[in-house]
Amino acid sequence: MNILILSAGTRNKIIQYFKDTLSDRGRVVAADMQNIAPAIYEADKYYIVPRITEPGYMDLVLDICRREKINAVLSLIDPELSLLAANRNRFDESGITVIGSSYDLCEMALDKMQMFHWLSEHGYNCAKSYDDKEVFYKDLDNNKISFPVFVKPVRGSASVAINKVEDKETLELLWSHSEGLMIQEYLRGQEIGADVYIDMISHEVVSIFTKRKLLMRAGETDKAVSFKDEKLFSLIESFVTDCGWSGQIDIDIFDIDGEYYISEVNPRFGGGYPHAYECGCNHMKLIENNVNGIANNKNTGAYEEGICMMKYSEIMIKEYSE
Repeated sequence: MNILILSAGTRNKIIQYFKDTLSDRGRVVAADMQNIAPAIYEADKYYIVPRITEPGYMDLVLDICRREKINAVLSLIDPELSLLAANRNRFDESGITVIGSSYDLCEMALDKMQMFHWLSEHGYNCAKSYDDKEVFYKDLDNNKISFPVFVKPVRGSASVAINKVEDKETLELLWSHSEGLMIQEYLRGQEIGADVYIDMISHEVVSIFTKRKLLMRAGETDKAVSFKDEKLFSLIESFVTDCGWSGQIDIDIFDIDGEYYISEVNPRFGGGYPHAYECGCNHMKLIENNVNGIANNKNTGAYEEGICMMKYSEIMIKEYSE
């Protein structure tokens, strides 16, 4: 099996894990818009490509797939997930599997108000969210919500442009300088990350890894410790089944006084996935099986509790060219 990993960026571990898993059974090809994206140099071969918004970008990706005899393709950034999903038929026609969820679900994951409405309508605990500040002020006056709150883009990823706001004056200032913002309840509780794999053949949840986040950095889990809770596993299975996710997803959850609140979903490998892999949850193997037409057996919670992940910086040295 040959796999193409798009927008590889700094996700060196993801490339390494695919190479280790595939071994001599396949090749890993990576692509990025910059030649200073270190992860591409971990791959068997790499391509420098334009921005995903450039005309003809998807034609170029399909050309790479044909040239390198690619069997499966995935992206490591949120906006590209929707682009791949929208072009799934073109990949299918070439016998290439897109690793990811449907276009509608990728868009819902990007649009935090859509996600809020879905969660609320289906009875899942979640943070109150507003795209109308007057409605927020009404709830504020009625003591249904209080400061601090988060003000963030409705459509955004990687914790970009998120502000913790303590008062109306700051909220008004942010609101007057940007469009497409929303207000979200500040959840006070233990933040949890879940790395989940939904089999693309059986459509069952076959792997769940959960961790308590101890420290965040630049929107990603920097330090965390593994744990298990059957109540949480059951919630994740129900949520995933109700929503219809497929393949690899990353879920952000809060534990507030013993009740779980679903925060966000990234339908891709999250920045904290290496914790799951190093604890024995090899989702690269699950992907390989699915691409080869093999359904995976259910094996949720197959890891040890109390295992801590601590990220640290590393460097790569290469000759530079513009």
